[in-house]
Amino acid sequence: MGVVEIGGHRLALSNLDKVLWPENGMTKGEMLDYYARIAPTLLPHLRGRPVTLRRFPDGVDGVSWHQNECKGEPDWFTVHETPGRGGRRLRFCVVDDLAALMWVANQAAIEIHPFLWSVADSRRPLEVVFDLDPGPPAGLVECARVALRLRELLADVRLDSFAKTSGSLGLHVHVPLGTPHDAAATKAFARLVARILAAERPDAVVAEMRKSDRPGKVYVDWLQNDSTRQTVAPYSLRGLPLPTVATPVTWEEAEQAVGADDPGELTFLPDDVLERVERLGDLFAPVRGLRQRLPKPANV
Repeated sequence: MGVVEIGGHRLALSNLDKVLWPENGMTKGEMLDYYARIAPTLLPHLRGRPVTLRRFPDGVDGVSWHQNECKGEPDWFTVHETPGRGGRRLRFCVVDDLAALMWVANQAAIEIHPFLWSVADSRRPLEVVFDLDPGPPAGLVECARVALRLRELLADVRLDSFAKTSGSLGLHVHVPLGTPHDAAATKAFARLVARILAAERPDAVVAEMRKSDRPGKVYVDWLQNDSTRQTVAPYSLRGLPLPTVATPVTWEEAEQAVGADDPGELTFLPDDVLERVERLGDLFAPVRGLRQRLPKPANV
């Protein structure tokens, strides 16, 4: 165990030598080092937003769970309390600074999933997200192909969009709005666009959850826009056999992956991501504040 001081707070970091990813031997200490190094780029995407955590105390091959409510936090840690169903108070962690990031990472929270809204205006999203989820044998390349068409549809209604890998099987396309919006409106917009995509390419895209319809197709998950849902943060690690990272990508990279028919073009590990940020900066910076207006449904 090591004790460090970050931002005036003393943190005890434990089990640094524990291997969390047996396939490549990455340890908890190395995970903490990644999060410390990516923090200047990651934290702006977390600041002011409640998060849920996915914890892997015995590594990615062990038992894991999604932790929705903040528990056992130090007295300096920011917690957002909001009413839940039946009047129950919900307590969400808010990762506003490096000390908070190191504290959640030390809980073996490999994955960080922020809500689409901020503590300043609960349940009113600041963006729309399309979660492109492939049904095998479809994969990342098929998701990139759908994402490129989705980008065109959004551009037709004057909306800029930004892509990131999920760090797992699919891609996420984010549409920043910049100001809080009604969740029912953003969800309805996402559903309409998903249905347009599915109608265009019924052989390759589905817009509803029926598993029987999904093999070989890309499911455009518009339900991610429900105010109760969260989406993995850009630059978050994932609890998979290898320590892949949810990584912002350029549209040119999506085109290259489709052209090469190579999912490896869109798969990134921690060192890849740190090098990309040094070279390209934060490709997702516009998602934090770009102001855009959703079109009226008749204009989509």
